[in-house]
Amino acid sequence: MSKNTSPYKGSRDFYPEDKRMQKWLFDKWSKICEQFGYEQYDAPMLEETSLYQMKGSDEILNEQTYTFLDRGDRSVTIRTEMTPSVSRMVAAKRQELAYPLRWYSIPEVWRYERPQRGRSRQFWQLNVDIFGVDSLEAEHEVIMVADAIMLSVGAKRNQYQIKLNSRKFINYILNDYLGLDEVESSTIRRLIDKMNKMDNAAFIAGIEACISPTARDKGAADKLLAILKSENLDNLPEEIKSNENLIQITKLMKLLSSSGVSNAVFDVSLMRGFDYYTDVVFEVFDTNPQNNRSMFGGGRYDGLVGLFGVEPVPTVGFGMGDITFSNFLESNDLLPALQAETELYIVLIGEAYTKAQSVIAELRSEGVNVAVDMSGRKLDKQIRTAEKKGITYVLFVGDTELESSQFKLKNLKTSDEQTLSLARVVSKIKDVRIK
Repeated sequence: MSKNTSPYKGSRDFYPEDKRMQKWLFDKWSKICEQFGYEQYDAPMLEETSLYQMKGSDEILNEQTYTFLDRGDRSVTIRTEMTPSVSRMVAAKRQELAYPLRWYSIPEVWRYERPQRGRSRQFWQLNVDIFGVDSLEAEHEVIMVADAIMLSVGAKRNQYQIKLNSRKFINYILNDYLGLDEVESSTIRRLIDKMNKMDNAAFIAGIEACISPTARDKGAADKLLAILKSENLDNLPEEIKSNENLIQITKLMKLLSSSGVSNAVFDVSLMRGFDYYTDVVFEVFDTNPQNNRSMFGGGRYDGLVGLFGVEPVPTVGFGMGDITFSNFLESNDLLPALQAETELYIVLIGEAYTKAQSVIAELRSEGVNVAVDMSGRKLDKQIRTAEKKGITYVLFVGDTELESSQFKLKNLKTSDEQTLSLARVVSKIKDVRIK
């Protein structure tokens, strides 16, 4: 019986062309983060399960984690996100770190969920967090980082939309304006978070079921549904427009607009699923009809560091998954045509391997990425190998070439051939690299 060659369900094999794309994407992410002054960090893939029990999503903890007992009979969990880990790290050196603290990471994470487009059990996630700023400037900067990443891959602002809301504003609506208790409010927040994935009639029925008969009699359900239909700030009821949290959202939108981010909008239905968010939340949506969905998001979470028994640290951050981001690139025709890392493929003529070593070493010392075909096969088969690998240039090396110090260089993309000195070969390849 033959062995299964497929990877574990929900995970991915990365062949060289896949790693090439991943490296390109991670380089884009890292470059933008570092332009804004963010430093890279990392943490263990395994954490004590209690870390995720502190203040996480019950759905994720109970249904989507890989949790098991290690050999010491300790419950450990493969990380599902980086926020608990980075909060632990900051708490561990709370007094030693220099604030504002700007950190980013690109870890591999795992969630046990049903694989589908945009979701897999294994994925990589860019995490960007700023610690120590309790004003809107932190939200502004983090959203600017997200916007800069989008622009860095060639996206136009009409291809994505940044939706904003405030958890404090939602709590004000549910608790103060509608008079709901905390149990009702918590249930409704989770229901609203799933609103766009539900049938409208089922959603309305769910809202009415969550609200007590007394609150329903006072019109709480109707008022809430009317608010959720509001497409912008102007459409909200007049009696809630003076709320301070809503005023802060308005200020943030103006700040973003003044920075050129013209595609930020208010969305009262935006919740974000994690319980640890404390105020402003945001998500970035693909506007392409073929992939019209949320790609990534984040917000303010001021309470997590304090859960470790130290003084709380105000924090804003976001997480961006590689799969949803790649789907955006694909649906908007932004995937790059990447070249192989190998720039030059040496085809050996005859028994030239030993004699060619000095030439090979010189090319590499000049910074050229060189692969050598030492298979001894016919020349046409060696050339076909270079073509299959996507390598642009082939250099023919045999006794005649080594004696004359003149080498035939062939461009496999154009079929052009030139006979050049080794110095000119290096120059030719570097010129193409610059272009």
